[in-house]
Amino acid sequence: MKLCIAEKPSVARDIAKVLGATVPKQGYMEGNGYCVTWTFGHLCTLKEPHDYGPQYKSWNLFLLPIIPANFGIKLIPNKGVENQFKVIERLVGECDEVINCGDAGQEGELIQRWVLQKAKCNKPIQRLWISSLTEEAIKEGFASLKPAEDYKNLYLAGNARAIGDWLLGINATRLFTKKFGGNKAVLSIGRVQTPTLAMLVQRQKEIDAFTTEEYWELKTKYRDVIFNAAIDRLKTLDRAEKGLEYLKQNPFEIVSFEIKEGKEKNPRLFDLTGLQVEANKKYGYSAENTLNYIQSLYEKKHVTYPRVDTTYLSESLYPKIEGILRKMYFYQELVAPLLEAPIPKSKAVFDDAKVTDHHAIIPTEVPPSQNLSREEKLIYDLVAKRFIAVFYPECKISNTLVEGQVGTIPFKTSGRQVLEPGWRAVYSKEPKEESTDKEKDKEEEQTIPEFIVGETGPHDPMIHQGKTTPPKPYTEATLLRAMETAGKQVEDEELREMLKNNGIGRPSTRANIIETLFKRKYIEKKRKNLIATQTGIQLIDMIEDELLKSPELTGEWESKLRRIEKGEYEANQFKEELIQMVTELTKKVVDGKGKVISYEEVVEVKEKKKREPSIKKELQSWEETKCPKCKEHHLMKGKTAVGCSDFKNCGFKVSFEIFGKKLSDKQLMDLVLKGKTSKLKGFTSHPESLTEGVVSLSPELSILLT
Repeated sequence: MKLCIAEKPSVARDIAKVLGATVPKQGYMEGNGYCVTWTFGHLCTLKEPHDYGPQYKSWNLFLLPIIPANFGIKLIPNKGVENQFKVIERLVGECDEVINCGDAGQEGELIQRWVLQKAKCNKPIQRLWISSLTEEAIKEGFASLKPAEDYKNLYLAGNARAIGDWLLGINATRLFTKKFGGNKAVLSIGRVQTPTLAMLVQRQKEIDAFTTEEYWELKTKYRDVIFNAAIDRLKTLDRAEKGLEYLKQNPFEIVSFEIKEGKEKNPRLFDLTGLQVEANKKYGYSAENTLNYIQSLYEKKHVTYPRVDTTYLSESLYPKIEGILRKMYFYQELVAPLLEAPIPKSKAVFDDAKVTDHHAIIPTEVPPSQNLSREEKLIYDLVAKRFIAVFYPECKISNTLVEGQVGTIPFKTSGRQVLEPGWRAVYSKEPKEESTDKEKDKEEEQTIPEFIVGETGPHDPMIHQGKTTPPKPYTEATLLRAMETAGKQVEDEELREMLKNNGIGRPSTRANIIETLFKRKYIEKKRKNLIATQTGIQLIDMIEDELLKSPELTGEWESKLRRIEKGEYEANQFKEELIQMVTELTKKVVDGKGKVISYEEVVEVKEKKKREPSIKKELQSWEETKCPKCKEHHLMKGKTAVGCSDFKNCGFKVSFEIFGKKLSDKQLMDLVLKGKTSKLKGFTSHPESLTEGVVSLSPELSILLT
């Protein structure tokens, strides 16, 4: 028997269906020589300090740093987790071979390896590595399973990351809490969290220290075109008025007139960070929400694996592109021009050298159905249009540059015209993005007539008064970009691609880091802007060690983790470097002066509750729920109802639609497990015309509404 272990029940069901393992059992599916079981994300975690010795249960400054001789793992203390692990452990003992079907990424590899390690697996292990959950992708993946050994470095990098985060998080949090916390709250320090907060605090200080200054600029209108004086801004109104008088006494002369044709490159395909940035800019979605929406689309088979940090596709995908485009029925108007000729194979899209484990996020050949949420539809639309846009021609533009002078004062203006929209046609029906510099946009959109060098004439000079503006606060979009480039302000796409290896955090973890800063009350949101709170500012001010709060140095650690993944750096060396750093940090802080932080905005944070909510969400599937009637067999979900897997003999069934209202999975689960739902509204076909009430099961298992 071959045992497949997926990362969650829904993925296990997709795999089981393809393999023909259709018989539901307690905690797994069986059939055709396979057993398919699942985890709920993390079943195991690194041991906590008190697991290494009872003395570590209380937080004692003089027992730091805590450095276990060997790091151990344990099951997350949760009844559902323990029960599911027993199922996996038994199946590992009974099987001939294990197929690791975990999420195809570093975290997915770590989750599965820890579970197999805990289950003392000594059976041969193969790895399923797929980029989408479509039936075709799953079949292809099983036809080309890889030896688990191929992914050993991926596991070592994930394990080194977890140990590094433990060493720094546990020790630094206890260290700063005991030294500066005044026994009032936990001061949370993290390998990625703290430098991210430091970037926000630095920006906040720049904004707070900024002094607005007035300035004056000289402009003039010649032949209905606005020209700007190409001189430094004037600091006083008096100087501006003298300049205006001078301009009035001299005619305007054209010095040069030049039209340059250029091209606007196509946008890149989305990686996760790029998608989160775009969704935040366009719809105001948080990074975490965007990750949830795209993950849901992936599990519904509409897009490829989302937790990626590349914007390229592998060259082997090229033959499939036309087929995917043909299946994008909702976008036929945009797709039709592409299908009239062979799809272009550009190095800006297809480049094996830029693709590691996964390629950029693209649609699959499974078009979305109408039952997606509004948010999922909008996120799919972003991915779909970007996928179409990369195969369109470049946008051709014309830039007009005009220079003039009035007496000795030089003037210039420019205009821009789209000659051929190219890829911009994909977005032509969308509202134009709001610009931050409306004055500049207005001038760029000017229609510039043909000028002749040497022509002169009267003009209409004027003074423009402006104010200097402070740096802009971070939004989630700009913070994600700053994390990706370790704080460097980079607009150029290619340069940004090069800096990714030294970014802080990973695409899959950045959203969680931002949410953690909110939970700790170190930052808050004002409209779209992220603002460091007084507590966040004080915490960063208190940390003197640059290693803890420097995005560049944290980016270097990230680079080492990537090198471990490639087999170019030793995981043990990474661990030793962190141990040395934590030891030196502890000595410095313990020996230093104490100062208590103030807590107007801090709430008590309990030390460790890992992913409990998400575990509970996935905890119960229909296949592991016993039939309330026969109490022997388990339930199965069909197209219109949930019923007993032995329906022919038992006969138990509950329809999704009750008295004209469609119930959610959770409401149906409550009805089956608890015998009733919470109070619901929206019933339209009750015999007594009831429109709201509690749905319950009678002792005879008939449906009542009361």
